[in-house]
Amino acid sequence: MKVFWSSAAERDRADIVDVIGLDNPLAAIRIDELFAAAASRLVQHPMLGHSGFVPGTRELIPHESYRLVYEVEGDVVWILALVHTARAWPARQE
Repeated sequence: MKVFWSSAAERDRADIVDVIGLDNPLAAIRIDELFAAAASRLVQHPMLGHSGFVPGTRELIPHESYRLVYEVEGDVVWILALVHTARAWPARQE
């Protein structure tokens, strides 16, 4: 199994780390390590997360404040988004 981060998920991850890093660089490193560890677990256990809100997706909680949204396609795990748990994903259309 291979894990790939979509460009949107990579931006989510970088934005989260950057914001946290403004106040606490060590916390930013730790949260990024949690994100990386969660993604690594999906290599061996792609069904580890629960069914997502969007059909065909799954969600894993690497930290109480964040959920990693992904989908499994064959032998590939695509990480689609890294979302704060207080945010809706995908964004609601009005």
